[in-house]
Amino acid sequence: MSTKITVQNTISAPLEKVWNYYNTPEHITKWNFADPTWECPKSSVDLRVGGEFSSTMAAKDGSAAFDFAGTYTKLEEFKTIEYSFGDRMANIEFMPTEGGVIVKVTFDPETENPVEMQQGGWQSILDNFKKYVESN
Repeated sequence: MSTKITVQNTISAPLEKVWNYYNTPEHITKWNFADPTWECPKSSVDLRVGGEFSSTMAAKDGSAAFDFAGTYTKLEEFKTIEYSFGDRMANIEFMPTEGGVIVKVTFDPETENPVEMQQGGWQSILDNFKKYVESN
């Protein structure tokens, strides 16, 4: 597997709120898309080791949709989430600081799209998350 990709953002909100908004389907559907022409109409989360998650990513014009799904492999509440999706892995760290909570996502890239494109897409989703949490 090639080099991992990392994206991160600092969310100006308490750790519990950041954690809950990141892991609750009713919130996930409000922020989990990279571009305003897309949406996340459906999400499910079974937040435990061995539990599964799925988020439907869909173009608002109906031209494309797919499920981003995986299985949780490691979980430390309010600290770390690891999951596998296909033959790839991702790790999310929640790190409280004086300025807010740093959310750092590290993942294995896929091979179909350029690394820069993947990094940009995941960063856009994390930027949406930041906006959503801070405005609610």
